[in-house]
Amino acid sequence: MGSIDDVDHNIPQLEEQGLLQDETTEQYTGDGSVDFRGKPAIKHNTGNWRACPFILGNECCERLAFFGIATNLVTYLTTKLHEGNASAARNVSIWQGTCYLTPLIGAVLADGYWGRYWTIAVFSMIYFVGMCILTLSASVPSLKPAECLGSVCPPASPMQYYVLYFGLYVIALGTGGVKACVSSFGADQFDDTDPKEKAKKASFFNWYYFSIYLGALVSCSFIVWVQDNAGWGLGFGIPALFMGLSVGSFFLGASLYRFQKPRGSPITRMCQVVLASVRKHNLVVPEDSSLLYEMPDKNSGVERSRKLMHHDDLNILPSLRVLSTTTGLPLHDLLKLLFSFFFLCLNKGGGIENLDSHVSNLGFRHYIFCCLRPDVNTVCGARNYDGH
Repeated sequence: MGSIDDVDHNIPQLEEQGLLQDETTEQYTGDGSVDFRGKPAIKHNTGNWRACPFILGNECCERLAFFGIATNLVTYLTTKLHEGNASAARNVSIWQGTCYLTPLIGAVLADGYWGRYWTIAVFSMIYFVGMCILTLSASVPSLKPAECLGSVCPPASPMQYYVLYFGLYVIALGTGGVKACVSSFGADQFDDTDPKEKAKKASFFNWYYFSIYLGALVSCSFIVWVQDNAGWGLGFGIPALFMGLSVGSFFLGASLYRFQKPRGSPITRMCQVVLASVRKHNLVVPEDSSLLYEMPDKNSGVERSRKLMHHDDLNILPSLRVLSTTTGLPLHDLLKLLFSFFFLCLNKGGGIENLDSHVSNLGFRHYIFCCLRPDVNTVCGARNYDGH
């Protein structure tokens, strides 16, 4: 048996071990981010403001390139390709609409498969390729129609149209990956578990929007002037040059970034919401919110995600928030239960909390809790009203 003196002798060692453990914990980020080698990110070597100039520069150059094209594109189509005003305006509107739809592609790839870094990198290079094609179409004589002779304006050939619009829609694809990921990738550089870094995140978004408007200001003033006075080849070439520089600078900052690994496709979880909502449309809501289903663990079911606690916002589907007490199920209900359970548990970590973590940012937090309390709790072992 150890004496009291032995216990007193061990106390300093235990305190020293505790201090070393605290120092090790403070050394790394608490949000599960990793560095470019895939190891836990060290706070003083990665992320924070040291990584932001590369990200903000990429966004500024992308906005400069986009507005440098979109602002004056109708003029280019009418004066150089000899399109009518209505046709040019329609084509530009379709192109701009496509630019705002392609972020759906980039978001799915970033969240489910590639991660934000590689999505930005790949789509930025696609963007740059599209800018080069557009610049060539405005610079090479054979890729643009001849100038008007008086009131006679020769129309563009099908090949000239093809090259121009191919470049434009490659740009539209490229902007989808950049627009969808840059803001969230910049936010990843700040650790939410550190109060000091969390406060800096709001300041990052101020600079993020400043970089957007800076790029738009330069393109809507200087770039447009160059296009009208120095030629369209140079007017498209300058944004292409800046886009190329942004790609290079973005890669240069790779060793400073913090990376969040992909967490699975949110589309599957959205489908789970729809299925579960149909399954629970006729249930009655108890007044006691403690009877609503909640994951028993303090941590989220999705790896590297924090758990969101219950609240009453957006209470539009209250009948879907209740736990079912049904224990004896007819055969047809049992089959429907197993069918629902299969889809709800498609993803790693279970369908309930996993789904909640991914869709909560879209404003459907309470909707998820409404949907994901069907009779599946009798299969998963969740508690009923009686607490068992």
